[in-house]
Amino acid sequence: MTDESKKNGIGEHGAAKPGEADPAQTVDSAPGAGEAADAPEGSPDPVDLLAAERDDLKDKYLRLAAEMDNLRRRTARDVRDARSYSVSNFARDMLAVSDNLRRALDAIPAEALEAGEAGLKALAEGVELTERSMLSALERHGVKKLSPTGQKFDPNFHQAMFEVPNPDVPNNTIVEVVQDGFVIGDRVLRPAMVGVAKGGPKQAAEASAEPQDASEEAEP
Repeated sequence: MTDESKKNGIGEHGAAKPGEADPAQTVDSAPGAGEAADAPEGSPDPVDLLAAERDDLKDKYLRLAAEMDNLRRRTARDVRDARSYSVSNFARDMLAVSDNLRRALDAIPAEALEAGEAGLKALAEGVELTERSMLSALERHGVKKLSPTGQKFDPNFHQAMFEVPNPDVPNNTIVEVVQDGFVIGDRVLRPAMVGVAKGGPKQAAEASAEPQDASEEAEP
């Protein structure tokens, strides 16, 4: 070992004396050297990860809010329909009773009523009053009577039973009601059984076209 080595504190093999820092170790343990070596290149930024997670949670929240809004609307509609149409079956049965009351009134001969028999006349008035009261009670619960006479035939509300040749009214116009129809809310409780006109303006148009055809044939 030379005197110079002794002064620098280095042994024969280049090792530092006990208690002194090794220069190689001092360089390796420099702050930030190991961290820079351990961080892989192209790793995602934590800020981007948080932003993506935020967007995902926001999308889930918006979807859940939309589903809850749709559920609230469906529930409100179901409650409204249940309130409006809960008496449909009962009302339909009551219409059958009303029909029987009307048949009973129609079965009374007109001559007997005109003869002024007190008992028969009182009975007819009582039956008619009962029928009106029943229809009024049904109307208070949303059941309304259809009055389609003179209207255009609509298969959603009417049921055609027969056709009546009548050139004086437009084709498919209701000219006779066999059985009254009823609706509850915006739904048909029972379609009206009707007779519709056949002919009308269509026949008139064909008749007006015949002289024109004849004049065209007469031309040379």
